[in-house]
Amino acid sequence: MPFTDRVDAGERLAKKLRRWRGENVVVLGLPRGGVPVAFQVAQGLQAPLDVIVVRKLGVPFQPELAMGAIGEGEVLVRNERVLRTAHISDAELAEVEQRERAELDRRARRFRGDRPGLGLAGRSVIVVDDGIATGSTAAAACQVVKARGAARVVLAVPVCARESAARLRDEVDELVCLETPARFGAVGQFYERFGQTSDHEVIALLQRSERGVQAPRAAPTDDDDPPLRDDEIEMGVGTVRLPGQLVVPVDSRGIVVFAHGSGSSRHSPRNRYVARVLQGAGLATLLVDLLTEREETSRAVVFDVELLAGRLAEITEWARREPECRDLPACYFGASTGAAAALWAAAAPDAEIAAVVSRGGRPDLAAPRLGDIRVPTLLIVGGRDEIVLDLNRQAQARLRCANRLAVVPGATHLFEQAGALEQVAALARDWFIDHVGAVPHPGGRGS
Repeated sequence: MPFTDRVDAGERLAKKLRRWRGENVVVLGLPRGGVPVAFQVAQGLQAPLDVIVVRKLGVPFQPELAMGAIGEGEVLVRNERVLRTAHISDAELAEVEQRERAELDRRARRFRGDRPGLGLAGRSVIVVDDGIATGSTAAAACQVVKARGAARVVLAVPVCARESAARLRDEVDELVCLETPARFGAVGQFYERFGQTSDHEVIALLQRSERGVQAPRAAPTDDDDPPLRDDEIEMGVGTVRLPGQLVVPVDSRGIVVFAHGSGSSRHSPRNRYVARVLQGAGLATLLVDLLTEREETSRAVVFDVELLAGRLAEITEWARREPECRDLPACYFGASTGAAAALWAAAAPDAEIAAVVSRGGRPDLAAPRLGDIRVPTLLIVGGRDEIVLDLNRQAQARLRCANRLAVVPGATHLFEQAGALEQVAALARDWFIDHVGAVPHPGGRGS
């Protein structure tokens, strides 16, 4: 990993940009994660710092497809090609803009209070984020900056997906990037510490910059608190013993038990990345192998969904007996065949599961139990994973619970494309948070 944290990334980025020191330049951070990086850049260049708040305007029937973007000061940037091909009328565009502008104004007031944003007309502007996967938000921000009259727009990031960097170079006057790895799953993979940045931290950094106050070496956030528990464990399940890893953040609001797919394990970099994102959102995670090393070589056992589901249920009960997890709502995150096991286990009448997320799952393997599921269920599938996508569509039609099918555009089965895994993690995080509720962990701070 090239960066320790956002402070380290910002300091290194500031050195790369030092030729701008003393120029008529403004540094803008994309909230929230881009602001700690931008703060270090602004300090290194002795330049003013502000946030750049933008909202993408999604096509009504396909929100992931941007038909434009809006910024403060009534700025509207239209994507004429998308508007034309999607047959979006001016009235439809205006309706989406009105809705998104209300949220944009709310966020701007949240970060700045009553202070006006910095003027950009005629100035060089450096737009900073903590990393770029697809680049859609960064591109929208740069378009808004241009529309606000900036003389020159520089996009500066610590790390960027290689294909996104090639595309963004044509949209800005200059792209400054420290790392452009060929294999890019998510921004957080390139940081040792990548906890969520809070609104409070953004506000504090803006106020420090305005007063000329240095930030502490590690910006204080709740995410930096050591977890209540971070243990390698081994559980007796039936006649076998299964290894796992349990992480319980302070003030956890729920616990997510992972069910891995065939050929995977608790060491899966994809599931470990998702787990880190969930931990940053205040969710405990339990990654455990459902099969022993010997069992993994048996195709019959690998696809014995009923066996896997039974073990998953036992593992969940084990977690509920642990003091740090006793009062936490339990959820399942399943991948491939593991997703079938999660659905099967959640369908049990006494399961008491708060929510299920399936990543590239095989719900068809749980077909006999789909109609019995009463748990809110999110099915996440890559847009290019055509066979699995069709299986998930068929399974969704049989569900009788609250459910959603989320398709990650351009992603294949393992979500290896730039930004794909990041979208998976964000979708899962939001689904779990929405359904476990804000239930403070009684063993955490303030108990």
